[in-house]
Amino acid sequence: VCVCVCVCVCVCVCEKELCPVFFRAVFLKLGASACPTGCHCTEKSGTTAVQCTSGNLESIPSDLPRDTVALLLASNRITKIPNYAFRQLGRLQELDLSDNNIETVEAAAFHGLADSLRALDLANNRIQSVPKEAFAHLRAKINLSNNPWHCECVLQEVLRELRLDPQSVKDVVCRTAVQEEYAGRSLIQVLDSGINFCNFHHKTTDVAMFVTMFGWFGMVIAYVVYYVRHNREDARRHLEYLKSLPGGARMAKDLDTVSTVL
Repeated sequence: VCVCVCVCVCVCVCEKELCPVFFRAVFLKLGASACPTGCHCTEKSGTTAVQCTSGNLESIPSDLPRDTVALLLASNRITKIPNYAFRQLGRLQELDLSDNNIETVEAAAFHGLADSLRALDLANNRIQSVPKEAFAHLRAKINLSNNPWHCECVLQEVLRELRLDPQSVKDVVCRTAVQEEYAGRSLIQVLDSGINFCNFHHKTTDVAMFVTMFGWFGMVIAYVVYYVRHNREDARRHLEYLKSLPGGARMAKDLDTVSTVL
């Protein structure tokens, strides 16, 4: 017995084998989102590749098909990768965000892609720094070349956990650094030479603490000096007052002697 509806009725009468196939195709179509505006989607073997290259996009599309395995967003005007931007794309394997204007990568930008993502391209953007959590647990091969990186402790710790694309490593260059002498040099070469940016961070923190402590100590000394001087002036006026009283000269002399001993 074959139970079908609408347009599938005639298929059941003639070719019973075609009805289940037809329904599966319909359900796949209904379950997948339409292709985002300005993009071209290609379906193959139940998966979708989304091509949005050079589409003048200013943000990452929110209506991407859930079965997307490749998302190409290169050469657009995207400035930010917000938290959970790809949380619906549990099958995403390739993500190309190169040649954009990206300045900000939020801490949970790639949340949900740890198990699926295999390639991530962020080359030729405007990224100076990223939070430690941004690439946490990602196993993808990552291209971070040609960004204006600020080389310091956090970036060093981030790179320690990444799987960088070997062909792009030399192009991860310090535009600026905690020590000016390393600006303009390849970050990997600097680290390979034994430089540890986290040591600079600790030294800077220690100096700041020392300056702060010295400042507080100076304030305490200044207060003590002021207090002593102020009370000495009060004591002098008090002695002069006692001397002006009848028989006060002897008393003032005794108090002055006691004060000197103390």
